[in-house]
Amino acid sequence: MSLAENSLLLPEQGERKKSRVPRMFQVMRRFWVFYLMMLPALVVIIVNNYIPMLGVVISFKNIDYSKGILKSDWSGFENFKYLFSTEKAWTITRNTLAYNGVFILLFLVIGIAFAIMFSEMKNRILSKVHQSIMFLPYFLSWVVVAYLVFGFLSTENGFVNKTVLPWFGMEPIEWYTQPKYWPFILPLVKVWKEIGYSTVIYLAAIIGIDHEYYEAALIDGANKWQQIRKITIPLISPVIIVMTLLQIGKIFNADFGLFFQVTRNAGALYSTTQVIDTYVYQTFLQMGDIGMSSAAGMVQSVVGFFLIFFANLIVRRVSKDDALF
Repeated sequence: MSLAENSLLLPEQGERKKSRVPRMFQVMRRFWVFYLMMLPALVVIIVNNYIPMLGVVISFKNIDYSKGILKSDWSGFENFKYLFSTEKAWTITRNTLAYNGVFILLFLVIGIAFAIMFSEMKNRILSKVHQSIMFLPYFLSWVVVAYLVFGFLSTENGFVNKTVLPWFGMEPIEWYTQPKYWPFILPLVKVWKEIGYSTVIYLAAIIGIDHEYYEAALIDGANKWQQIRKITIPLISPVIIVMTLLQIGKIFNADFGLFFQVTRNAGALYSTTQVIDTYVYQTFLQMGDIGMSSAAGMVQSVVGFFLIFFANLIVRRVSKDDALF
């Protein structure tokens, strides 16, 4: 194509760009109500999620409060070294990943199981009551949950030591000094408190399934288990994938309330209960170094981002329609 011909196309391209701008304003004028409804949430996201991202700079500085954040000296990657060079690095990383892996599996299996059971209940009023009872612990503070757990596991007056163990002729157990029990206690407490949220999400997906699929399966002679395997699970698989991807993104983050409040920060339990979040908090209390704490938070965010990215990439290879992005 000659230069003259090419120059003739430039005005047309300019006209296209100009035509796009008025069209965009037309769309905004037409749907201004929806943009107005979106504005409060957009402001919250910007203020709460994006503006704090500027604090990433703290991770690379040796904070001097007399100089302020911007004028403090740069430290490069020194703040990141403490997280990986400490002798507890393997323990806290192992605990964080192992617990979150167990949580993902439990919430997936138990959440779907309870959602299917609720969807099969014929008495809708009774079903709503059960859902409400299961969802109630989700709104409790971890401080409240910690006291409830202490009421069960207290060495002197705990329900388990005073009532349950004597039934089996067993001696009282000092739960807060025995690390070996907590890999079972913490998942149990986590599931009890938060399984209601996952159950409601999966139940909403199951309710949206057209009943004609089940009627056709009944005509073909499929039993309930076959209906679950061939209809329910495949049709709610997009929701399962999204929920799992979101949890994978948090696999390097630990629930601070669970590991700090419920365990009462007992030093004797650190081998099985100390995770990245509690370690960073304790380090900050001892050293008061906000740069190290920020570096740990940045590592968790970056690792979570790449985990979601690669997990979503695998999902796209298997089923493009079910991918998150």
